[in-house]
Amino acid sequence: MSWLAALCLLLLHTEAFKVHLFRGDSLTHEKITERAILNVTAQVCRALARAEGKDFTFPRLTAESVAVACEAPKSSKSFLQTIQLIRTKNKRVDLWYFYSPRYHFDNENFSEGRRIITEGLSVIKASNKKNNFEAARDKLGRILHPLQDFYSHSNWVEMGNNLPNSNLIRSNAVIGEIAAKDRATCRNCIGDDCTNNILEDILRDKILTSGYFGLTKPTGKCSHGGKPDLASLFEPKGGINKDNLVASHGHLHMKAANLAIAATSELLEDIRGAAGDRPFLQMMGISKGKALCFVIDTTGSMIDDIAAVRTVTSSIINSKVGTEDEPSVYILVPFNDPEFGPLTRTTDPNVFKNAINSLSATGGGDFPEMALSGLQLALTGAPRNSEIFVFTDAPAKDQHLRSTVIALIEQTKSVVNFMITGILGRRRRRQSGDGQQQQLSSRMLPSNAQLYRDLAQASGGLAIEVSKSELLVATSIITESSSSSLVTILQAARSPGKAENFTFMVDESVRNLTVYIIGTFVTLTVISPSGVSQGSADTTGSLITASQSVGNFKTLKLKTQPGLWEIKMMSTNPYIVKVIGESPIDFLFDFLEVSQGPFGDLDVVDNRPRAGVNGSLIVTVTGSDSTTVTEVILVESSGSREVNGSVEALGGGEFLAKFDRIPAEEFVVLVKGQNSNGSSGVLQRQSPTSIKASNLIVTSPDSNSVLVPGIPLSVPFSVMTSGAGGNFRIQATNDQGFTSSFPSSLLLETGGSANGTVNLTAPSTTLSGTDVTLTIEVEAPGSADNNYVVLRFAVLKTVTDFTQPVCEVLSLQSNCSDICSLSMWELSVQVTDGAEGTGVDRVSLRQGNGTMNISSTTGSENITLVSYSSSCCSPDVELLVVDQVGNVASCFYSVRIAASSSPQSATTNSPQSPAAVVSLSTRAVQSIVLCFSITILGLSLTF
Repeated sequence: MSWLAALCLLLLHTEAFKVHLFRGDSLTHEKITERAILNVTAQVCRALARAEGKDFTFPRLTAESVAVACEAPKSSKSFLQTIQLIRTKNKRVDLWYFYSPRYHFDNENFSEGRRIITEGLSVIKASNKKNNFEAARDKLGRILHPLQDFYSHSNWVEMGNNLPNSNLIRSNAVIGEIAAKDRATCRNCIGDDCTNNILEDILRDKILTSGYFGLTKPTGKCSHGGKPDLASLFEPKGGINKDNLVASHGHLHMKAANLAIAATSELLEDIRGAAGDRPFLQMMGISKGKALCFVIDTTGSMIDDIAAVRTVTSSIINSKVGTEDEPSVYILVPFNDPEFGPLTRTTDPNVFKNAINSLSATGGGDFPEMALSGLQLALTGAPRNSEIFVFTDAPAKDQHLRSTVIALIEQTKSVVNFMITGILGRRRRRQSGDGQQQQLSSRMLPSNAQLYRDLAQASGGLAIEVSKSELLVATSIITESSSSSLVTILQAARSPGKAENFTFMVDESVRNLTVYIIGTFVTLTVISPSGVSQGSADTTGSLITASQSVGNFKTLKLKTQPGLWEIKMMSTNPYIVKVIGESPIDFLFDFLEVSQGPFGDLDVVDNRPRAGVNGSLIVTVTGSDSTTVTEVILVESSGSREVNGSVEALGGGEFLAKFDRIPAEEFVVLVKGQNSNGSSGVLQRQSPTSIKASNLIVTSPDSNSVLVPGIPLSVPFSVMTSGAGGNFRIQATNDQGFTSSFPSSLLLETGGSANGTVNLTAPSTTLSGTDVTLTIEVEAPGSADNNYVVLRFAVLKTVTDFTQPVCEVLSLQSNCSDICSLSMWELSVQVTDGAEGTGVDRVSLRQGNGTMNISSTTGSENITLVSYSSSCCSPDVELLVVDQVGNVASCFYSVRIAASSSPQSATTNSPQSPAAVVSLSTRAVQSIVLCFSITILGLSLTF
């Protein structure tokens, strides 16, 4: 889409965000990013609604309201999490690259700054094409920072520009005439007044310049300005930055910020055009339901298990498709020995059904299988906060990946459930070397099953151990867990077991209250808020509406009542008790630490928080604008010890909790709150994932996240310990099996640090858009402590095609009359990507409800022919054309009905531009001019 169309879309509903923009506060990168994402996402949902003939009311620009308007209210949590991730990556550019001019368009570094944006844009488009949305989000945050800085650090605003510089996102276009290195650009500010310090000839001649930041600058050049910029103390003194309202050019801050919002929206529109509307929404975390993810052992003894998976898959698809719980994505990872994968990821339920149906149980070799390798692939390929189900009847052969899997569980906050059918003992077959089947004893020993129990407990999942014949009954948990509004209210594990009473609060928003119990010979009593009690073995009481017991797994469905509940556990055997329900209200959380940036800002902790010291936690309420967090508690996972935090409201549903110490034991986060909408009762939610603090700090700078096939990429990392020194073991693994090298250990002194490097190489045949996750783990001497850093990289072959496809009209015919319903018009268009282009990938309708047919020709020109016919009542059509690397062209055509019309025909060549326009009447051209006038007026009023 052209900048003009993008800006027109952006300004259609400016009233929705003017309230937020003009309240006297400076706009940070985070605010600018969030406002643009919310606006463009709402625009996409409006376009989809109109294409389906539905009404669309433009929402208030909050994650909750936009998700509701997009008919995906249950995705407000994932949408908000996506926004937060992109905001965090944006902010980290300042933390990691504060003194790098090219990341901020400082020091007149325009070419390098633009290269960061355009190369990053290529990565985003390639990742989206392969549905690797996590990598796309990661890169998006990184390139938005320099894009937004252009408007606050350069003189684009001072030159009188009221529209974004669209050529910043195009590699083959001129972004403007840049000041020569020896050309003076500024004069001294007069005292604290820098409003007129840019030289008149620079502004008159439209010469681009930006402030120099650091210790020195060339003679006569502008400075960035502000206390950190020492160069601003030297002539010409002062600066030109517009970062906030009190900056050197703070009087232009709001105008620069609004241009940054418009430019961010324009870039998002370009990404949308390349990906398509629905994939764009997936990238943003907007979808109806949660992911359905299966990791399945396919060795010879798994015939019955695979049959059970087929049955439950069909049940979920048949019952959920078309509802608000329809899975957003289906993921399948098979494994056996020695193979695992490939990962199948699709949004088409029939494709997923076919993938499940094509599984066959064969072979197996020796007993253990590649279970953790398959799980690792699923954890890196599934969205964050997914629920993953692993089916197996054998122990893991790759137990060395245990800490890697736990790291990925903690980093993604995904829940992993194991459906184990090997613990009860039976026979297993495999092929012998001569093709004869042999009987093997395959009883999974308790010690082998313990690994799966540990991983399940760490994630907040369950390790369900049943016989083959009981598996289908046990898989009922999958149907229940497929609800995208499932929340955890309480979860506790005791090993060894002991008699203990657990209390939990149920608020009025909770439905389908259910208790899960894992353990054998476990009895319990449930006591409702009204004082009514019922034992788990009592089938005649009024509290437990349904119960089921299979293997070591028991479920109790409770009559939902708001208030304080109690569960009395009476068992000396190990057990896990988990209380879940359905509710739109949940929370997100991240630990914070003082960053390594120059100002000591707080940054999100991507791995384990530091143990034994004070710490902070930011909590964001999702699904409610009226919930206030009153308590945040760190609760020991396998015990009852707690650490309470002091809570401070930050606004916008965010709360900061501060703790005197972070416990050394594994713990979960428990949040309590109160609704302010008049409803009674305290709200309680718990994080399923257990968290382990550490005395190790492992970091890797947000550096180049792109792998070029066949070329090694050096990934630096650093390790620091607050404990004893010694040799610290290093392990680096990646989910794609790419070749890597790294030091096996690093020597650290007590309280010291050391640096290392991982060299990672993607095979030369790797496709662009492939996503690889690298996990670097560090273990202290004696295995007393460990921590990790998880990094994502996108594979991208060098892009040389930066030219948009071209539309050329072959014919345009109409017999439009005053009665439009009785007449038709037809269009024939030739679309090419040029002899040097990568070829047309997709042609779709952005506007128009007629019939489109597409055919392609082979040869060096790679011509695509498009025919379109429509009733004259629908006189406009816009074709969206995307080439193989994501260059987007928007081609607009229109016919108009004259007062006294006669049949019309034309053969017209459209301009070779990103927004080619052909019209048979001047009225269509006037409509474009009108849009342009509105845009100018809107921006002039806004600024």
